[in-house]
Amino acid sequence: MSVLRRALVLSGVLVLAAAGCGSNSLGGGSSTSPTTSAPSSAPSSGGPDLSGSLPAKIKSAGKIVVGVDASYPPNEFLQGGKTVVGMDVDLFNAVAQKFGVTVEWQPAGFDTIITGVQGGKYDVGVSSFTINDKRKQQVNMVSYFNAGTLWATAKGNPKGINADDACGKTVAVQKGTTQLEDDMPKRQAACKAAGKPEIKLVVREKQDQATADLVAGKADAMLADSPVVLYAIKQTNGQLEQLGDIYDAAPYGYVVPKSETAFAQAITEALKSLDSEGTYKSTLQKWNNDSGAITDFAVNP
Repeated sequence: MSVLRRALVLSGVLVLAAAGCGSNSLGGGSSTSPTTSAPSSAPSSGGPDLSGSLPAKIKSAGKIVVGVDASYPPNEFLQGGKTVVGMDVDLFNAVAQKFGVTVEWQPAGFDTIITGVQGGKYDVGVSSFTINDKRKQQVNMVSYFNAGTLWATAKGNPKGINADDACGKTVAVQKGTTQLEDDMPKRQAACKAAGKPEIKLVVREKQDQATADLVAGKADAMLADSPVVLYAIKQTNGQLEQLGDIYDAAPYGYVVPKSETAFAQAITEALKSLDSEGTYKSTLQKWNNDSGAITDFAVNP
């Protein structure tokens, strides 16, 4: 998987809402209007001049078109229903400044972004993508942050959920995530091998919907990237609590086309420059995510 300060009660369900740096409202990743970062006519001072490493399409347009699922606070979400904000947004805007271009953020379904990058709809995908072998076969991935998986339940764990034995329980998870595609199949197989009922999955398009399901009692537990779960716990004012510890820590990666390896490598140089000048860590600290900082930025680690 952010200093956000407000929650909204919608139909009796506490959901994350935009306020300043607040999270988007329920189902808020569906904006049709792209947002663009502040303009930068030249590469930011300090570090190497990376403008010559830009693909011709980006250089001509003067902007990087980024696909993002803006429903994953504090990493990326909608403020005021239309502006994409968050940790990932601030950090990649700073990366783009190293190239002397702006960023156009285009909200999209999480499971459509990699395909969009492959097809040229987006120049880059930035949306808390965990780097794994399957994704590295499809695109280049540039590591920039480290996160793991974490579970949450209602305060006090009234359903007695055990993440290592959730057979027969109702669990909310977002579509297209590592948690759904990699974690859950293993847990379902273990339930089957033990002769226990399978986990009842509530698969949602948006993470904020999964969080709302747990708050409303429609799910017994949820799992997602650790920064997102910790943020949700904080924002629901004591209605949720962490279940167990963070596990399967792995780096997040920017999604770059397979044909643009040189550009991907240049992004690592931009990250190294931001790290050396202090901007990288200060950006993570702004969103209370500095525990996920890395120093070994790389292409397809």
